[in-house]
Amino acid sequence: MKKTVISLALILSAAFVSFAQQNVQDAAAEAAKAISEAPQEVAQAPKPSNWNDELVFDLGFNQTQLTNWAAGGFNNLTFNAGLDAKADYAKDLASWGNRLQLQYGMLWSEDKEDLIQRSTDRIYLESKFSYRTKKDSKWSYSVAFDFRSQFANGYTYNKPADGQTWMQAAKLKSGFLSPAYTNLGFGMDWAPNAWFNINLSPFTGGLTIVRIPELRYTYGMDLLPKYAPDGKTADTPGDHFKYTKFQLGALIKTNIKFNVNDRLGYETQLVLFSDYLNKPWIPRVNWDNKIVWQLAKYFKLGFNTWLIYDPNVLIADKAGSTAPRVQFKEFLTFSFTWTVDNK
Repeated sequence: MKKTVISLALILSAAFVSFAQQNVQDAAAEAAKAISEAPQEVAQAPKPSNWNDELVFDLGFNQTQLTNWAAGGFNNLTFNAGLDAKADYAKDLASWGNRLQLQYGMLWSEDKEDLIQRSTDRIYLESKFSYRTKKDSKWSYSVAFDFRSQFANGYTYNKPADGQTWMQAAKLKSGFLSPAYTNLGFGMDWAPNAWFNINLSPFTGGLTIVRIPELRYTYGMDLLPKYAPDGKTADTPGDHFKYTKFQLGALIKTNIKFNVNDRLGYETQLVLFSDYLNKPWIPRVNWDNKIVWQLAKYFKLGFNTWLIYDPNVLIADKAGSTAPRVQFKEFLTFSFTWTVDNK
């Protein structure tokens, strides 16, 4: 009897285990079927941004030390920094391009040890909104704005008299917002390819700003009474626009930028402005050139030139006579460079 009970218990246990295993298998099969039939979630691709941003920072330093140098010369130090920031937006037929260029350099030389001179100084802001005439067109309606000025005062350094320092003998030539140029133009933009575009703005309003009163005559403005030389027209004391000169004319701006290879690049911009109100046949010219040779990831060699001709700016020659003249500047630098972008 006892054996019979044990045998029955074993049979019941085996049957229960078998039933439990079958239930587990059925449940697992049903779960797998439910999972396979469930709608699959597809990972969403990141939405492309309509903005394309880039920031390039340059930092350069040069030092010359002479000891018993037979050929002569002076110990000197130079330091320069630059920032080139771009923020471009594009969607459908509309685009908006923005660029800010800042450059500043300082020079110390042993022969003028009481002062630090500027080697370069530039503020340049551009902003242009464009709307293409149609989807495949190379032409766009455009509204363009630009601003040019500098950070610090600029001087002509005359040889000091006995007891004078170089700074005391210096003559002020320019300063922050002295001058500054702004243009706001309405017109058309033609961009046949990625490396070339030209902006035609037949209706452009421009302001020349000179914040420092004694410099106004140099940049084609009338002077306040106490600064007016003999025979020159002076402002009235109540003139609220004594620091600005308005110009209305046509502006043509041409941009070319391309890479010769993955290390060598060239960029140029030519801006011509003709003032309808004053000698429209003599344009104001700004021509900038930049050659960049990327020597390594963080080091580059740069060569910049700037050419300016402004019929309103009077420049003195060695004899002291003043007249509009072609201005030219070049700048060669080896620098550390760091680029940040969202590409």
